[in-house]
This record gives sequence, C-alpha cells and structure tokens, in this order.
Amino acid sequence: MNKNRLEAFSDGVLAIVITIMVLELRVPPEPSWNALLGVFPTFLSYMLSFVYVGIYWNNHHHMIHLADRVNGRILWANLHLLFWISLFPFSTRWMDDSGFAEVPVLAYGFNLVCAAVAYFVLQQSLIRQQGRRGALARAIGRDWKGKSSPFIYVTGLGLCLVHPLLAVAAYTVVALIWLVPDRRVEQFVTRGHEDAAG
Repeated sequence: MNKNRLEAFSDGVLAIVITIMVLELRVPPEPSWNALLGVFPTFLSYMLSFVYVGIYWNNHHHMIHLADRVNGRILWANLHLLFWISLFPFSTRWMDDSGFAEVPVLAYGFNLVCAAVAYFVLQQSLIRQQGRRGALARAIGRDWKGKSSPFIYVTGLGLCLVHPLLAVAAYTVVALIWLVPDRRVEQFVTRGHEDAAG
C-alpha cells in the first residue's frame, strides 16, 4: 500500500491535536501583568505538550520517509500512536486545571509512556516490513534516545509520588533530549541520495 495517505492522515490528526490544545489556553480575566502571570502555568503545560506533538510529528515524518510502502499492521500501529497523542489535550488540561496535582500528573506521564510505546511498536512494524537490513533499521542504529526515554518516564512516575513537579521536570528532560536535533535519519537519506547520484 502507498504510504502517502498514512502520512497525510497523521499530519491532519496532529494538526487538530495542536489546535485543540491552543483553544484550551484561556485569555487572562483582566488586562494586567498579574492576570497574565496567573495563566502562565497553563502556557507552560501547553508548551510542553506542543513540543511533544512537534517531536512526534518530526520523527514520524522521518520514519515514514524511509518506508517504501505500508501494510495493514503498520496502519493499525499508526492509529495506535495517534490515539495516545490525541489524548494529550485531555491529560494536559487535567494536569493544568488540577494545579499539577498528583493523579493528573501521573495520568499525563502514563499518556507519555503509552505514546512512546506506541511509537516503538510503529517503528518495529516498519522495520519488520523492511527487514533488519532495511533503511529504517540501519538509520536508527542503537537508538539510545528511544531506549532511555521510557526509563526517564517511569522515573518521573515514581518521582510524582514524592512531588508532582519532580515528575513534570522528568517529562521535560525527555522533551529536551528529543529537541536536540537527531541527524541519524537525515544523514542516512542524504548518503543514500549521494550514493544514488554517484
């Protein structure tokens, strides 16, 4: 099957998720700096979730770029990932509305863990379809970011029982790790084009 519909559908879903999240930002109740500071925590939780959606969009784009075609297993794995990402507006809003209380922060972390697992499942489905010597498997290599992220998430879930903001700090660390540009796939694609031209 052609991969273009999968990528277009995924892009549309991620755009809607971001739109829903930005609509959750409330305008300050009065035109003052104090009122603006009052909604600052809401902005920070929105920004964290926006960064996560951006990270998934970016990595999803690179991963699908290396796929030559998709099958039914990949379509369902992709929907599984989109399901967990589509819950980001809900878990973000609950975490923010509760004032970063323990259970909503745990739920947000659980949402992040499930999205990470779903991304791994999609990645492995694509690798299985291509084979271990395929483009994606070779581009990913040892994948230290992908392997360390769930560990940090689980650490964050444990830290939440000490103080919820420690968990938010752990979730932010994972986002910062992924914000650093990962050139593995881009370098692999560039090398492939250069080899083809040569």
